[in-house]
Amino acid sequence: MSVQVSRRAALAAGLALLAGGSAGRATPPEARGLWEGGTRIVYGSRSLIVGHPGADPGLLRDLASRADAAGRTVAELFGRPPRPLVVVPDTTARAAALAGAGAVDGLAALADGDRVIVVPGAFSRLTPAGRGVVLAHELTHVAAGGGEVPVWLREGLADYVGYRDAGLPVPVAAAELAAEVRAGSPPRDLPGPAAFAPGGVRLAQAYQEAWLACRLLAGRFGEQALVRLYGDARERGVSAALSTLGLSVATLTAAWREYVRRELA
Repeated sequence: MSVQVSRRAALAAGLALLAGGSAGRATPPEARGLWEGGTRIVYGSRSLIVGHPGADPGLLRDLASRADAAGRTVAELFGRPPRPLVVVPDTTARAAALAGAGAVDGLAALADGDRVIVVPGAFSRLTPAGRGVVLAHELTHVAAGGGEVPVWLREGLADYVGYRDAGLPVPVAAAELAAEVRAGSPPRDLPGPAAFAPGGVRLAQAYQEAWLACRLLAGRFGEQALVRLYGDARERGVSAALSTLGLSVATLTAAWREYVRRELA
């Protein structure tokens, strides 16, 4: 299948667009067997974007540029940069099927092993800044790896990296939570696993609460301490990990409540 973008336009954008084994390059293993009918492939300077034949070529080019930038951000915190691999189905249903998820409501992308799967409709509606935040967030999941850590720490770390270079004021990035705080309903507890269920009524607020917890930790102890905390929590549990910073879950929660009020009131 031919790529519906001229090679001249691709080179002007600093990208190489290929279909299958055209232009002397074999189809990369990551792109094989995803869908019938082939794939659209876009190479960034360090990223690989694999799209469904029905995916928007403009979206794929935009993703390559943003995945390159997000990969650099993630590398600054985690050392060895991940190789951004982004898979782009043409529909939300295909995204859910590819991820083996029952639903992806409320999600613009999700990490799946060593790749990021884009939910095309939701991702396309994001602002340019939002697209960068989402890609850096999901690539952080790829770089940080799995393991048993509290969901607030896993998602909060990913959002911390996502927002790190976005240039958004805290009340703008946490607009939904800010509205609750200003209405006199600040959060009392760090969000639990159920708060992050796709389609939840306070899904946005749960992510914002987790982000601010990790932003507090990074501001007080440094970014590398936050990254180490994640690794320690995975190995020894969050209580033991926090103790190395002189904290308990209770003292962190109390400091976080005050921090949220101060940042969003």
